[in-house]
Amino acid sequence: MKRREFITLVGGAAAWPLAARAQQPGRIWRIGILHGLPPEVSIGFAAFRERLGQLGYVVDGQNVILDYRWADQMDRLASLAAALAEMKVDVIVTSDGTRAKAAKQATREIPIVVAVFTDDPVASGLIESLRHPGGNITGLALFAPEMSEKRLEILRDIMPRLSRVGILWTRQSVTNPALLRAANQAAHQLGIHAVEIELADPNDLEHAFDPKERVDAVMALQGIEFYRIRARIAELGLKHRVPIIAGEDGFARFGGLVQYGPSTTENWRQAADYVNKILKGGNPADLPVLQPTKIELIINLKTAQALEITVPPMLLARADEVIE
Repeated sequence: MKRREFITLVGGAAAWPLAARAQQPGRIWRIGILHGLPPEVSIGFAAFRERLGQLGYVVDGQNVILDYRWADQMDRLASLAAALAEMKVDVIVTSDGTRAKAAKQATREIPIVVAVFTDDPVASGLIESLRHPGGNITGLALFAPEMSEKRLEILRDIMPRLSRVGILWTRQSVTNPALLRAANQAAHQLGIHAVEIELADPNDLEHAFDPKERVDAVMALQGIEFYRIRARIAELGLKHRVPIIAGEDGFARFGGLVQYGPSTTENWRQAADYVNKILKGGNPADLPVLQPTKIELIINLKTAQALEITVPPMLLARADEVIE
């Protein structure tokens, strides 16, 4: 089995038509997961499992079975989605809109819950509207380009003389081009010079800290490509003594200076709530796509001290968490 594909397959259960889905005593539900990361490294999936348990689902085959398929290669998505559809799972949960497209191509009947819409689901043709999705797809949004301005404001609060900020982005992310435009506009409005740092390969980070492109700080745009390597981004920030702000879950705990943005973990918890509603008979066509409800500010004070940066007490007081 290839490292890039992970399959968890336990037991079996018959699928019900969408119109007949309703929670039944003794029923063993089957939930398909289509992800871009292996389960052992996905903080969101761990939160999803935990929330299912709180809702009364026992994820060991007693009343729910999780079929987890993942691949970070786009050419594998269609076959993985088709496999879940052929298994006639009761619901498919996807980690993002790209995987939702693959799932939608595989089935128009099985409900699909998107834990993290990283782009506009209406513009991408996945749903009819946010309030009334209209098909077999619903979920939770995380596309928040307005976060760029707030992250830059936080950096300037920490570094009043901030003048040059590197914007770390990659074309491999479907959302990064739009986020980059928002970041450039925000920097212009704040009187900050934005230096675009494009990574052709997100794993090749060293040149992002090239002295020729010396910047006062770096803002990493959100996306699964950078989520996978958030620990490496934080490590290089410390190595090259460059403060970095990002929105990825876990970034500050890995040593990044500031983490600010919608909580992916909270999205996955809410995805479990939506799955519960669907298994009880809810129709995804009538379940609105929810906007981010939890914005987290996490500051790593140890990193600030290592970089000889003083974080203003007022900003520390605003933080949801301070790592000391």
